[in-house]
Amino acid sequence: MANAVEFRGVHKDFGTTRAIDGMDLTLVSGELVALLGPNGAGKSTAVSLMLGLRQPTAGTVHVLGGSAAAAVAAGRVGAMLQSGGLPPNSRVAELVGFVRNLYPDPLPLGEVLETAGCTEFAERHVERLSGGQAQRVRFALAIAGDPELLFLDEPTTGFDVDTRRRFWHSIRGLAARGRTIVFATHYLEEADAVADRIVVLQRGRVVADGTAAAIKARTGGRDVRFRLVGAQHAQLTGLPGVTGVDIDGEHVRLRTVDSDATVRAAIRADLPLRDLEIGGAGIEEAFLALVNENVPSREAGTA
Repeated sequence: MANAVEFRGVHKDFGTTRAIDGMDLTLVSGELVALLGPNGAGKSTAVSLMLGLRQPTAGTVHVLGGSAAAAVAAGRVGAMLQSGGLPPNSRVAELVGFVRNLYPDPLPLGEVLETAGCTEFAERHVERLSGGQAQRVRFALAIAGDPELLFLDEPTTGFDVDTRRRFWHSIRGLAARGRTIVFATHYLEEADAVADRIVVLQRGRVVADGTAAAIKARTGGRDVRFRLVGAQHAQLTGLPGVTGVDIDGEHVRLRTVDSDATVRAAIRADLPLRDLEIGGAGIEEAFLALVNENVPSREAGTA
């Protein structure tokens, strides 16, 4: 398949601050990609380069086979950014209709509103929308032109559980049509659940790139979870293989490098375990391990 985005040796400096540090990254058309990283990792700068809002200090950025600016100007790229308001004194359908008319081959208005979950309040003025409804309108504006490449920055902020579920159902539908979707989020469980691929940034570099399962597999150890009335930190820390203990009331989570030995010892100690579960490292543990292990020391700052 063709490449939607290509970074080759990309650097981006802001004065003495290096935001992107020699990044090589290829995003294949049709992928649903989560872009993760702590604050200051370079996510916003990377997206601004993909959107042609900034130019690299060094290296090359190609989007849909050409420059980012050309792809955006041709209406082939859509974006739902975290910042930015909606123009007041307009109805939702009118606003979406106006924006879709700016594109050469937009989606039908009804399809845009339905995909974004805006049909039920299409005739409402934008200033009367809730936060979650306004977020859905931003999504509608981003997809109105039927973009080949779609960027989403913290897309589910303000969504309730059901709206979030319907949103990701719509996103999967777009990806199934061959659209490339890149989303940045602090909801790590969303990246784990929906992304085909996760790219983790730290200090302007790619420190991990792969499926959610592959990312989690890079963190050694297992989780042992159970309920234990009167759990004591000291008695659990002493179990073989245990490297970490979290206790929340009677809910216990142990991090261990040998789950079999840990559980056998707990049973031999006659601990009254209930609801025992053993699993691999979660996405949060993997994410924290990756970013904490990749904090390079250098003279130039990073943001």
